[in-house]
This record gives sequence, structure tokens and C-alpha cells, in this order.
Amino acid sequence: MGKLDNKVAFITGAGAGIAKASALLFAKEGARVAIVEIDAEAGRAAERQVREAGGEALFVETDVTQDDSVERAVDATVAKFGRLDVLMSCAGGSLQEDAPVHEMDLDVWRRTIALNLLHPFLVCRHGIPHLIKGGSGAIVNVTSHLGLMGSQKPAYSATKGGIISFTKTLAAQYAQYGIRANALAPGSVRTERQIKRYENKEWMLAESLSPAARERKVARKLYPFSAGEPQHVATIALFLACDDSRMLTGTTIAADGGRSSYLRVYAEPE
Repeated sequence: MGKLDNKVAFITGAGAGIAKASALLFAKEGARVAIVEIDAEAGRAAERQVREAGGEALFVETDVTQDDSVERAVDATVAKFGRLDVLMSCAGGSLQEDAPVHEMDLDVWRRTIALNLLHPFLVCRHGIPHLIKGGSGAIVNVTSHLGLMGSQKPAYSATKGGIISFTKTLAAQYAQYGIRANALAPGSVRTERQIKRYENKEWMLAESLSPAARERKVARKLYPFSAGEPQHVATIALFLACDDSRMLTGTTIAADGGRSSYLRVYAEPE
């Protein structure tokens, strides 16, 4: 028996990274999965991977910042699978233009809010009625350790902190319907986007380093507290989505290797 047998999971951003790892794991545990993704090529590839692994999946091309697009995605999922049980909002990110508040362009603030905070609101707005209809459900909103501790990116940190408060409110409002809502706050994770972001840095390409030394240096630069992989976070998302976490709602799990608690652990010295 899988932990999500007979469940339907709606996962945004599932063409890559943590969301894709979660889609694959959820399907392995018996869920039918909606791959909700704006990148059609990545979304179809993830859908194929789930199916090739023996799972059921539906790719729905979606702009999570647009109300009508999210509504269509939810409707398509329910039309295909007949129900909804898990809402996982994982799409999101920061903009390079995120800057000190007095220097920030207003459009950057608005775009970041749309991607990181409006998006989970829209998923819940259209998805929760189906959870209520089913008599139970789990909401997993992916935030960030920077929503717990702040950063030099005020728009990003503000929206990620907003997700945490939004999730607490969902937990209080919908407990009467058997719906749990929790937030998941990863630290630095070795996603495709993170790897690409750092691929041309001198410290990553230094020819004088051995492959092992280079990997250790990369790990410390990217993840000075924990060298996380997408599947590591996906296992926590599965926990929050299934009945194993039946006693948790309104909480935030910091999957950041202790970074938000200022736990400094280094495998080796510089």
C-alpha cells in the first residue's frame, strides 16, 4: 500500500526541482498527479517520467499568476481524475532585480508578489472547494528558509514570509472540513536552476581543484549548512501530504539543514 493510494495531487512548478521530485515520489506512493507547469517542454517531460515509472500523470500548461489559468488547471485535473486531495504550491522564485527597498522598481515588487504569494492563493481559491467536497485534504505550501530569517532580497523574503502566515490562516479556517495546511521551508537545494546559476563561477570551475575538492567547494558555497537534493525535500512534502502527518496543521517545517536556526556545520575547513 502506498502512502497516497487513491489520492490526487495538484503540484505547481512540477516540471523541475523540488516539485518534480515530489511529483515522482507522490506517484510512486500511489497518487495520480497533475503536473502544473508553465514550461510546456519541462511539463511534458515530467509527465512522461511519471508514466514511465508506472504512475498516472496529467500535464496542464499553466501560468500560476493568472486566475483563469489556475482555474482551468484545477478543472482539468478534476475532469481527468475525478477529485482533488493534495494541493502543493511549489512554483516560485526570486527576481535578479530584487533590490534594497528604496532602490527597487515597483514592478519587481508586484511581479514577486504575483509569483510567490498570489499563486498559492489562487491554487487554494480554486482547489479548496474540491477538498471540502472530498471531506478532507492536505495543503503543502512551499516557502523558504528566507521567509523565516529575512535576506538581502526584500520582495522575495516578504512573500515567502507571507506564505507562512497564509498557511496558518488556512489551517484555522479549514480544519472544520478535515483539511490540514502546512508550509515547507527549504534551504539551498541542488535544483537545476541553482546548478545553472552557479555553473560559470570561477570557484566552481577552478582547474587547480581536484574533482572531489571542487565538489566540496561547490557544496559549501551553495549549501554551507546542508548539501540538499530535491528528493530530500520531496520526502518531507510526502510526509505533509499523507496521513503520517495527521497531527500537524498550521506549522512550518524548515528543511534547511539548520540554517534558519543559525546552526553552522561545515564538513571540512576551507
